[in-house]
Amino acid sequence: MSRPLPEQVRLNVVDLAATVLGTLPAVSIPPPLRGIAKFEARKRAKLGSAPIAAQLENDKKFRELVAESVAAGWPELVSSLADGHVPPAADPVLVAAAAYLTRPPGWEEMIELARSDLQQSAAAAEGSEREEVVSRLREQLAAQKSAAKEESDRLREQLKLARAENSDLRRKLHDARERAKAALARTEEMERVAEEARTAAVAAGNAGESELRRLRERLADVEKQLEASRRAAREGRSLEDARIRVLLDALQDASAGLRRELGLPATISRPADSVAAHPGERPGVRGVPARALADDDPQLLDQLLAIPQIHLIIDGYNVTKTGYGTLTLADQRNRLMTNLGGLAAQTRVEMTVVFDGAELNAPVQVVAPRGVRVLFSDAGEIADDLIRQLVRVEPPGRAIAVVSSDREVAESVRRMGARPVPSALLLRRLGRA
Repeated sequence: MSRPLPEQVRLNVVDLAATVLGTLPAVSIPPPLRGIAKFEARKRAKLGSAPIAAQLENDKKFRELVAESVAAGWPELVSSLADGHVPPAADPVLVAAAAYLTRPPGWEEMIELARSDLQQSAAAAEGSEREEVVSRLREQLAAQKSAAKEESDRLREQLKLARAENSDLRRKLHDARERAKAALARTEEMERVAEEARTAAVAAGNAGESELRRLRERLADVEKQLEASRRAAREGRSLEDARIRVLLDALQDASAGLRRELGLPATISRPADSVAAHPGERPGVRGVPARALADDDPQLLDQLLAIPQIHLIIDGYNVTKTGYGTLTLADQRNRLMTNLGGLAAQTRVEMTVVFDGAELNAPVQVVAPRGVRVLFSDAGEIADDLIRQLVRVEPPGRAIAVVSSDREVAESVRRMGARPVPSALLLRRLGRA
């Protein structure tokens, strides 16, 4: 051969030889190919391509063994080639491979003819591939043109919107500048008015200071006159005071003697002790005078505590949750009891603290200080009802004060004759103590 086999033909020939090589007995295998014959069928043609091609070129016997396999597989093709005819519909690669192995007359021309057919097929395939590439490129170009047109239209629309927005912004800017000018003018006018008002205020302040000094001097004169009047009144009524004091001392001694004669106990039960409620696991003002003070007047509670035999009823959780509601219920009760102990020691006033028993999951232990009664409402009863019951059992005419910021409780006990006191006043009084 003047030229090597076409690559496709060479690969086909090597593949046929590799297949035949696996069927030969060991003695019939050429020595250079015995190592390759041990490979797997799929690896022989790949790893032993060059040795197999060389053995076919130089070993006639091995080539004839492979040719016999080709003749057995394609007898009609081999017979036609032996007669010097190439079937027109035959595969050029198979024709060239069979001609190379069987070596019929004119086999070199047959291989060259197959080479020419393969080249024409490759050229045709390349041309078809190029046409496909050109067609694909044309489609891509058309798509890009369409996308570019759409993008151009979109940009034109955006430019149109931007111009409209720019025009609107210019109009708004002009309006804002006009408003700013008007605001500046108003500011200047207000500054002028403020300056005039400041001047007038300074003049009024000077006049007020003069009037205040005059009033202070007049007040001092009035206080001097009042003190002189008080002194004269004290001197004038000293005799009457002495007589009243003698009568009060006699009445007190008589009452003490009558108590000893009747053998009355030193302590008596209180009406609040008769109210059925839970006292906890331990070991509720008729005609109350308050000098017409408001309910939120800081002096109200001090005046009430100064009334003899007053009964102070306290809505416990209303007070604790107003003053220190972030604590647990147990800590709220303990803190209130500690503070009330000091107040009871100072004032010696009867105090009853009412807690809502519905908020307890189980009986609790409450350490009540001396002079302070602690009650819990029964199941199904709220502390508000227990407070009203405590007020109701007191005798007519006794002073009663109820400490609670609950509006409903305050209005109800006021109708019953007791004096309501906001919880904030008690908290303020406890903090002062």
